[in-house]
Amino acid sequence: MNVAEWIIVAILSMTLLVFLILGIVLLVKLINLSKEMEKIAIEGQDIARNANGIAANVKGMTAIGGVVEMFVDKYIAPKVKDKVKEKEAKDGNKKAK
Repeated sequence: MNVAEWIIVAILSMTLLVFLILGIVLLVKLINLSKEMEKIAIEGQDIARNANGIAANVKGMTAIGGVVEMFVDKYIAPKVKDKVKEKEAKDGNKKAK
C-alpha cells in the first residue's frame, strides 16, 4: 500500500472512531432525556388532576346553586336543627305531663 492510502485509511478510521464515540454519548443522553420526560409527564398528569378538582370547586362556588347551597349549609341548616331540637324537647315535656 502507498503512503497516501495509509493516510486516507487512518483519517477514515479516526473519523469513524469519533462518530462512534459521539453516537454512544448521544444515545446515553437521549435515554436520560426520555427518563426526564417521563417524570415531566407524570407531574403534568398530577397537575391536570389538581386543576380539575380546583375547577370543580370554583364552579360550585361561582354557580348560583353552589352559592345558595353553601349559604344554606353554613347558616340556615344549623339554626333549623336547633329549632327542631327545641321543638322536640318542648313536645317531649308536654307528652311527659
